[in-house]
Amino acid sequence: MTPSRAERANLPRTLPRLLALDFDGVISDSAPEAFAAALLTYTDMLPESRFRDRRGYLEGDRLPGVSELAADPLYDSFLELMPLGNRAEDYAVIFAALEAGKPVVDQTAYDTFRSELDDRWLQRFHIHFYENRTSLSTRDPEGWRRLMGPYPQLLPVLARRSGDAVLAIATAKDRRSVGMLLRDYGIEDLFPDGRVLDKETGVHKDSHLRQLHRTLGIGYSEMIFVDDKVNHLDTVAELGVRCALASWGYNGEREVALARVRGYLICTLEDVEAQLFGS
Repeated sequence: MTPSRAERANLPRTLPRLLALDFDGVISDSAPEAFAAALLTYTDMLPESRFRDRRGYLEGDRLPGVSELAADPLYDSFLELMPLGNRAEDYAVIFAALEAGKPVVDQTAYDTFRSELDDRWLQRFHIHFYENRTSLSTRDPEGWRRLMGPYPQLLPVLARRSGDAVLAIATAKDRRSVGMLLRDYGIEDLFPDGRVLDKETGVHKDSHLRQLHRTLGIGYSEMIFVDDKVNHLDTVAELGVRCALASWGYNGEREVALARVRGYLICTLEDVEAQLFGS
C-alpha cells in the first residue's frame, strides 16, 4: 500500500537510486525567456490586448537582456503566478488573469479561472508558444540562451552525485531547448538518451516518473523528485516518490508553506546536497 504524505515525510532517509529534476526553475533560471515568448504569443493571439504596446522591445533583431525584461511592470506579476501553472498554455492563463485584473490568490482560484477559458484557444496558444520560442532561438541564438542561465551552485552537486544516483529530467519544456541548454551548461553527459523526458511524455509529471520506473526498473520509493511547483509534487507524491521543493525556483512563501504542510523536503541551493543525499 502506498504510504500517506505524512508517512513518507517520516520514512528513514536512504540514498536515492534515481534523482529526477524539473528543468525550468530547478536547473535553469528560464523565467525571462518564458515571459518574452509568452508575451509575444498572447499578444499575437489577442492583438486587441492592452498589453500589445508592451512588446516592441521584443521585436528587434536582438533580444533584450534579463535586466530589461525583469524591469517590465508585468514581469513580477507574471512570476508570482507561474507556480500555479503546468505547461506553456498556462502562460496564457496568467496573462488573461492579469489583463482581467482577476485576483488569483491560490491554486483553487487559479484552477477556477482557467476552467472558464476556452480549452481550444489554450491549445492553440500552446502550439504558437513553441513556434515563437523557436523563432526567438533562431533570430538571436546567443541572446536567447542568455535569458536561460543555470543555477550555478547546483551544477557541481549534480556532477558530484552522478555516480551515486541515476539522474533524469522531467520537464514540460521541449527536448530541443533542453538539449541545447544542457550543452551550454556543460552537463549534457549527465543526462544521456532516455533520461530527458519532455512535454511529449505527458501533461502531468507523474507520467514522466512512471516512464522512468518502466524503463529503468527503479522503484518509486527509491526515487526523489525535485520541482519548484507544489502542484507538480502533488501528482508525483501519489506514486510513493519522495518529493522536494526547490525553494530557489519560481515560488514564494505561499508554495513553501504548502510544501511544509504536505511534508515535502524544502531545499535551498546551500543545503540541497545534504537534504537529498545526507551529509
